[in-house]
Amino acid sequence: MSNNLQSLSDLFQNRLFRIPDYQRGYAWKREQLEDFWEDLINLHEDRYHYTGLLSLKPVNRNVVKEWHGNEFWLVEEKGFKAYHIVDGQQRLTTFSILLNELLLFTSSLPDYQANDRNNICLGNEYLKDIKTKYILQNKPPENIVTTYLFDYETDNPSAEYLKNKVFNDFDGKTLEESYYTRNLKDAKLFFADNLKRIYENEGIKGLKILYKKLTQKLMFNIHEIQDNYDVFVAFETMNNRGKKLTNLELLKNRLIYLTTLFDDSKFDAYDKDQLRKNINDAWKEVYHQLGRNKNALLSDDEFLRAHWIIYFDNSSKGGDAYIQFLFKEEFDKTRIFKEQSVTNETDSVIFYQDEDKDLKDMTIHKKSSKLKPSDINKYVDSLKSMAKYWYYSFFPDDVELTKDEKDWVNKLNYIGIAHFRPLVIATLATKNKTSAEEKITLFKAIERFIFVSFRLGGFQSNYQNSVYYKKSRDIFSGNVSLVSVASDLNNTVDRVMSEALTNFVSRTKRRFDSGEGFYGWRDLKYFLFEYEYEKAVKNKIDKLNEKEYWGYFTREVKDKISIEHILPQKPDNLYWKNTYRMFNDYGILMLSASLGNLLPLSQSINSSLQNDSFQEKKNPSSKRHRGYINGSHSEIEVAQETDWTAQHILKRGLLMLDFMEYRWSIKFTENQKNELLLIDFINDEREDIPEIEETESIQPSIIQPESIRELSDRHFRYFKFWSKFIEYCKINGRGYDIASRKAKHDHRYIVKKDKNIYHLFFELYRQNEIRIGIYVYQQDDFERLESQKRELEEVYGSPLDWNVSREKSTAKRIIHSYNADIYNHDLYEFHFNWMIAQFDKLCLALDTVGKHS
Repeated sequence: MSNNLQSLSDLFQNRLFRIPDYQRGYAWKREQLEDFWEDLINLHEDRYHYTGLLSLKPVNRNVVKEWHGNEFWLVEEKGFKAYHIVDGQQRLTTFSILLNELLLFTSSLPDYQANDRNNICLGNEYLKDIKTKYILQNKPPENIVTTYLFDYETDNPSAEYLKNKVFNDFDGKTLEESYYTRNLKDAKLFFADNLKRIYENEGIKGLKILYKKLTQKLMFNIHEIQDNYDVFVAFETMNNRGKKLTNLELLKNRLIYLTTLFDDSKFDAYDKDQLRKNINDAWKEVYHQLGRNKNALLSDDEFLRAHWIIYFDNSSKGGDAYIQFLFKEEFDKTRIFKEQSVTNETDSVIFYQDEDKDLKDMTIHKKSSKLKPSDINKYVDSLKSMAKYWYYSFFPDDVELTKDEKDWVNKLNYIGIAHFRPLVIATLATKNKTSAEEKITLFKAIERFIFVSFRLGGFQSNYQNSVYYKKSRDIFSGNVSLVSVASDLNNTVDRVMSEALTNFVSRTKRRFDSGEGFYGWRDLKYFLFEYEYEKAVKNKIDKLNEKEYWGYFTREVKDKISIEHILPQKPDNLYWKNTYRMFNDYGILMLSASLGNLLPLSQSINSSLQNDSFQEKKNPSSKRHRGYINGSHSEIEVAQETDWTAQHILKRGLLMLDFMEYRWSIKFTENQKNELLLIDFINDEREDIPEIEETESIQPSIIQPESIRELSDRHFRYFKFWSKFIEYCKINGRGYDIASRKAKHDHRYIVKKDKNIYHLFFELYRQNEIRIGIYVYQQDDFERLESQKRELEEVYGSPLDWNVSREKSTAKRIIHSYNADIYNHDLYEFHFNWMIAQFDKLCLALDTVGKHS
């Protein structure tokens, strides 16, 4: 075992590098590329930079001889040694892409256009020699055989892409693109742009300095793993220190590792190779489907969990239980050697609680049979076949379904499919022959369940999930009909209808109390689309395509939802002042926020028109602007009115509630309708107020553009997260100290602790990180805390990040981060428990430090 520091110039001395089949593809995104580039640019050309551990496993020359590429001649004739990269492929891939771009860019410079390409130099080396040392070698004397020094194994779809698109070695082959190949392309473009900037600012000299730093100053600690070392366990351990592997990536590695453990006398090398090939083929198909749509990468861990729900009988467990099951129960290496029984061992099985069963008091009696190669083969074959249906559940237009089937799957995606995706996948992949009508019946029932239970009723996101997880397995295996599941869904909705509508009325009242009214209903866009789409259908639009229509209808400008208040919230226009002169500001606000006053815009409307008169909104005198009369069907409907009065708002609101009743088989009481619209006060007697004459002086007020008030989907996700967190804290007796403040549409939730020195806060950072932190108001207080950093962190139990604030900022933040799937509703309870626990630890640490100081 060697363990020493080497530069890349040393590293590439007579070595071949291959990324083995159990490795993931190239995962670095722009954030990692920028960090790498900044380190390289800021490195002094006479200093060294420690780049980290590089773990390599030597590959036996006989194994190299069996590879399908052109590697063996370098081993046989030039004494090269081949290695698998166990840890460090992201860095070596990045290095190879950057160096190749540097060679391409240098050779294309005007300074060298007149030169023979073979005589172009970078520093003291010819470009051709640099390429031979780091990129590829051709087998003399004919130079027909080309061997890349760094590459993927040939069955990896990234291998051909790297050669064709990154190294520009075009051979005319059809390339499979994926999320990983897209990352390769993005890295190539990133470095091409940055090399151009260096040349513009520093000329050839800047490129030479960069080459020297890249090849001579980046130092690796080389660690060779010998054959008797458990390389698969090393892969899991080492790669989890960097960009975290997904569970799907780890599972592939685990399964390949297990193939090496089976008894050779019962499962020979040929069988092992075939099983390993089947695993690779399955993952190749899975990643093809996950990355098939270049604009929307599908989550591999979500796919793994959905497949687990359909394939195994584990609906009574929630959250991340699938990880425990796949890694500790189903595919545990101990099952290869012996039978394992689990009885009354609460630490060997993770228990979760859902809305239907309390599992805390349950006892598990389990006899685990010995794991066979056929078990693994059956499982990966199922993963492989299920992957395309996972893709179709997101993009139904790419599968052979009827138009109505596609429309209803699209509706489920628009409304938010919740925990029903496994059920949809099973329906698409069912082994029983089912008609389009049966599928549509089920899709309609799912959509109704989601709309009534979650969008109106606001039920917990895991409501009835275990029931319909089990139904998905029953459908997939052919044990139950689609129509019977649809009937069960509708019956469930009917049973809870009264509760759902009561909740909807109460939640709507609270939105009016906050001044938002129906505009604050996060599912308003979906409802307005359905209202609009129904009108489009009735008007018999030729070849109406729901997906395209939804895209047109929901087109957004600057990420703001295009929903118009017909009556402005702050009406200063003379028309609005006269029309609503008998209402006070509060009454106008209520009318403005009522359902009948909200209009979906099929395209952007200029903010300068938002306070114009109704006539101008209908048909603007300026040809530069579009009016309701030329807009969506809902806009055209409104444009038929001569005026827009309070009675018009009430009339349209009732019409829209009638539509809701018809569309989702709902029945409101008259009292519920009045409580939802909240404008029955318009029929009260009022003192007649004379109209304002046009000649009267009206002091214009500064109108805040409505776009400023509008909230993106992100803000509504923040609000929902904090609302659920506050509710959870109150249920668990922590409303008095942690959740004493109201939820806001902000990424940060502040918890007061010491008003003179600091406060504590929780923060949702990007899509995958929850933070807890201390916001210290003054520099000297921060320095006092930092001087006791060791004791504070020791009591807290985790290291804290003390360097997240700008250097010149007076106030400072100290944070602790937790990687999490923030917006997965099934994981809310886990997130909340972590937040509460860390809050208590942080308070204890601060109290301890405060007492000692």
